[in-house]
Amino acid sequence: MWIKICGNTTLEDAQLAVKHGADAVGFVFARSPRQMMPEAVRQITEHLPRSIEKYGVFVDADFDTIVNTTREAGLTGVQLHAADETGLAARLRRHFAGLAGDSRRFSILQVLHYDADVDRFAAQLRALREHAAVDAVLIDSCTATKPGGTGVVFDWNAAREVFFREAPHLRLIVAGGLQPENVAQAIATLRPWGVDVVSGVEAQPGRKDPQRVSALIHTARMAAAALEKF
Repeated sequence: MWIKICGNTTLEDAQLAVKHGADAVGFVFARSPRQMMPEAVRQITEHLPRSIEKYGVFVDADFDTIVNTTREAGLTGVQLHAADETGLAARLRRHFAGLAGDSRRFSILQVLHYDADVDRFAAQLRALREHAAVDAVLIDSCTATKPGGTGVVFDWNAAREVFFREAPHLRLIVAGGLQPENVAQAIATLRPWGVDVVSGVEAQPGRKDPQRVSALIHTARMAAAALEKF
């Protein structure tokens, strides 16, 4: 089970995620209470282990902005909320594949918002499942005012059948309203490759609660281990 703790704003919180066994941390570069500047993120990422994945979250950002921010902030991956999903992802993949140095693959996560229109959602999944530029698809909820980080749970039961039918081999990451109290249910229902959490482990927007971070990661690991027994 791959786990990302997102919306970090301090070195202390990012190190907390690392301490408790997260695979990745995320930093928001879009308008948000958790919005960060590249230079501030660099002061965090340079103190984190090389093994931890470091993602930038971008909403409708252009290619140059993403590339420059990635370099300045010391990121190893990006999370894209954009209208032209596959075109931007492909361009970023070509760019980062051509850079010498770090042998680790630069990771690209594409956000797809759950849509109660099952046919439309299924078509979006089909369009992404064969796209080589994307490493994983992050399924999130969406509200009229927020493209992500809503703290709102989408309909897991309705999404389950679509996931299993349209994307059985796709790396699916579940987000949206996850917290220690419900992450086990989400994993048991949807059987995702990974989970992504922001507000569900916060004491207040932009600041993590150590006990909730620890509980979320532990619970997610236990839930994933339980599935492996069947």
